[in-house]
Amino acid sequence: MMTTPDSAAARPSALRDALGPLRDREQVAQRLLDSSAKHSFDPDTELDWDAPFEDDKWFWPPELVSLYDTPLWRRMSEEQRRELARHEAASLASLGIWFEIILMQLLVRHIYDKPVTSAHVRYALTEIADECRHSMMFARLIRKGGTPVYPVSRLHHNLARILKTVSTTPGSFAATLLGEEILDYMQRLTFPDERIQPLIRGVTRIHVVEEARHVRYAREELRRQMASCPRWEAELTRISSGEAARVFSLAFVNPQVYTDAGLDRREAVAQVKASGHRREVMRTGARRLTDFLDDIGVLQGVGRRLWRSSGLLA
Repeated sequence: MMTTPDSAAARPSALRDALGPLRDREQVAQRLLDSSAKHSFDPDTELDWDAPFEDDKWFWPPELVSLYDTPLWRRMSEEQRRELARHEAASLASLGIWFEIILMQLLVRHIYDKPVTSAHVRYALTEIADECRHSMMFARLIRKGGTPVYPVSRLHHNLARILKTVSTTPGSFAATLLGEEILDYMQRLTFPDERIQPLIRGVTRIHVVEEARHVRYAREELRRQMASCPRWEAELTRISSGEAARVFSLAFVNPQVYTDAGLDRREAVAQVKASGHRREVMRTGARRLTDFLDDIGVLQGVGRRLWRSSGLLA
């Protein structure tokens, strides 16, 4: 009797974790390759880069702007609020480029010693191509928006250099999900929002569609790695992912945006830190990820304490 792919998928996997049996790595990758063939975009041709921005539209949902519902926000004019949103959108695009360059390096390292004709490697290369397009799309958006680029601090830049050099394989996929899932949460609120500039909505729509595949790939591989890696590697992954969460939360919005929007930087930073609304936005954005990481054993010990110190975990 011939075994079909579906019946093979139904058989118990050799690996299982708290979420159940893991699917075959090649089968997951092939499905992602099939989806990529149907739902991939070229931002240069898909989006109307020549259309002018609309005066009455936001560059980012006001509820997701860092100062929203603070005393300073309530004193700001509508024009000042829109200006801050424009700069924060550029800051997040800059953060996205930084993160995606790190991710591409981690993916290349992951596949370096794996069979080059496998679907798993082919999908990783497809994802790298996606991330190249995303980085160029974000860079073009920053230029179109007329703002500066907002790089992370030199300290965070170099901490990331260390993290990506010493990261375990499961640590790399945990960091991948950290960068992808919180921004994905915000972008899912952005692209259907008719208050937002059409170009921003188009950029976030493309990113959400393609990142959904990246999240699936990273989640499946992180589960596999945590279920099979040595104990020391799992513990190092817990610590490195917690440190990555701490750095990511600090680097999320470059404080220079407040100065460039005509605000007192020190006052703005203090009010963002004290904002219950902002804390809830970040925790809500991270909740789907932290629930998943908790289920598969990443949020334990020192790593869990680091995640709590990041503000992303209650």
